[in-house]
Amino acid sequence: MRKFSCFVSAMLAGAAWMAAQSKPNVIVVLADDLGFGDVSAYGSKTISTPNIDRLARGGVCFNNAYATSATSTPSRYALMTGMYPWKNPDAKILPGDAPLIIREDEFTLPKMMREAGYATGAIGKWHLGMGKGKINWNKTVKPGANQIGFDYSCLIAATNDRVPTVYIENGDVVGLDKNDPIEVDYEKNFPGEPTAIDNPEMLRMKWHHGHNNSIVNGIPRIGFMKGGTAARWRDEDMADYFVGKVKDYITAHADAPFFLYYGLHEPHVPRAPHERFAGTTTMGPRGDAIVEADWCVGQLIDHLEKEGILDNTMIIFSSDNGPVLQDGYYDEAVKKVGDHSPTGGRRGGKYSLFDGGTHIPLFVYWKGHIAPLNSDEFVCQMDLLPSLAKMVGGKVPAGLDGIETLDAFMGKGASNRKDLVIEAKSKVAFRTGPWVMIPPYKGKARNVTGNELGNLKEYALFNLVDDPAQLTNVADKYPEVLEDLKKRLAAQTDGKIVNN
Repeated sequence: MRKFSCFVSAMLAGAAWMAAQSKPNVIVVLADDLGFGDVSAYGSKTISTPNIDRLARGGVCFNNAYATSATSTPSRYALMTGMYPWKNPDAKILPGDAPLIIREDEFTLPKMMREAGYATGAIGKWHLGMGKGKINWNKTVKPGANQIGFDYSCLIAATNDRVPTVYIENGDVVGLDKNDPIEVDYEKNFPGEPTAIDNPEMLRMKWHHGHNNSIVNGIPRIGFMKGGTAARWRDEDMADYFVGKVKDYITAHADAPFFLYYGLHEPHVPRAPHERFAGTTTMGPRGDAIVEADWCVGQLIDHLEKEGILDNTMIIFSSDNGPVLQDGYYDEAVKKVGDHSPTGGRRGGKYSLFDGGTHIPLFVYWKGHIAPLNSDEFVCQMDLLPSLAKMVGGKVPAGLDGIETLDAFMGKGASNRKDLVIEAKSKVAFRTGPWVMIPPYKGKARNVTGNELGNLKEYALFNLVDDPAQLTNVADKYPEVLEDLKKRLAAQTDGKIVNN
C-alpha cells in the first residue's frame, strides 16, 4: 500500500511538473535608449552585440517593430497596460519622486500573467512612479510594482540620472541606515548639500544640460537628495547588481512558470559602465555601455542554460524608445560616434516624431519553438500583452489598444496590427502600411540634445519603404493618402489633436 501511495505521489508530482512546463517562462528585456542601429543583428558593422544577436538570429527578428512613444515613461506605460499612453495625462517623463501613474485597479501585463498561473518579477529600471506623492523613502514605498501585479520587485525608481540613487526592493530601500534618512526634493536643495553649480570641483563627469543638482559618485543628477549614504549605488556596479538579482530570481523560480520584466539601464545617461567594459569600443562610454548591456543578455541566457530551462523560456528583447547621443553629460558620445548610426539610418531619435524615435529593435526567442525568421511584420510593444495572454490562456478586458498578434510574434503568420498612433512629448503622428503622417506642430526643429523633433510647419507624409530616412515629404504627391490618414488619426484620438 505504501509503495502504491509513493507511486501515486510520484505520478502526481510528475503531472504537476509537466503542467508547469506546458507554459513557457516569459522574460521581457527592455533596454533604455537603445537604437535600431545599435544592434549588430540589424547589419551594423560599427558595434558588436553577439549575445543580443543570438536572440535575433535564433528567433523572430523584427524589422518593423515600434514602441508607442519616443520617451521612456509613456513607452513603459503602454507595455505594462496595453493602452496608448497619450490617453493618460500623467504618462510623461517622470521625476524620481513621482507617484505611480498606473492605478492599482488597472489591468496590467503582470496581473494577467499572475492570473494565468505565473510568478511575476520586475528587476531593473522602473520609471512609472512610486507611492502617492510626497514619498517617505525611509518606510515601505507603495503603491509600486508590487501593487500592480508583480510578486517581487527590485528597481530603481526612475532613471540613473535622477535621485534617489538607491535600489528599492519590494518597496524598501536596500541597505538604508535608519540613522541617515533619505530626503528628496525636485524644487530646492537641502542646506549644505553640494551641487554641480556650487561644487564643480567634486565632479568626475561634467554636465551639459539639466544635470546640475545633487552629486552622487562624482556625477551630477537631476533633483536634490540628502542622506541615505550607505544605500546609494555605485553606477559602475549597477549592471552586476541587477544581473545578480535576475539570476537569483530565475534560480528560485526554475521549477514553475515565471514572468520576469528585466529593465536594463543601458545606454541611458550617465553612461558609467563597469571598469572592465571601459574602452571596449571606439565610441566612448555610450558604446561601452551597449557592450555591457549585451553582456547582461549573455549572462541571462547562460544562466537559463545552467538551470536547464532555456528551451522552456521565451525571451523578448526590445528598447523603450529611440537613441540619443548628447543627453545631458559631456561623455564624447557625439565626438566619438564616427560612422556608427544609432538609428540605423532613420531620422530623428529619442524625443522625436520622426521614425528614429519609435522604430526600435525587437526580437522574440524561444529555443526549439520559434524558428529563426527575419520578419517585416508591423508590430508594437503594447501588442505583447494581448498576444501573451493568448499564448498562456490569460484573460484581457475589452477596449485594449494593444492588438493580439501572437502568430506574428511566433513567426507563424501575419500581424493583425494595421496602424499605430505614435507619440513624442504629447504630440502624435500616424503610422500605417508604408506611410507615416506627421501633423504640423509649433516648436523648435531640434531640442538641446540635437535630435530632430518632427516639429514641421505643414502636414508631412513619408513613404518609409521608399524613403526610410524621411528625406522627402510627398504630401502634395499623394493628397488622397494624406486626407485618409488625417481622418483615421482624428477618429482614433477623438479629434483631440492639438497643434501647439
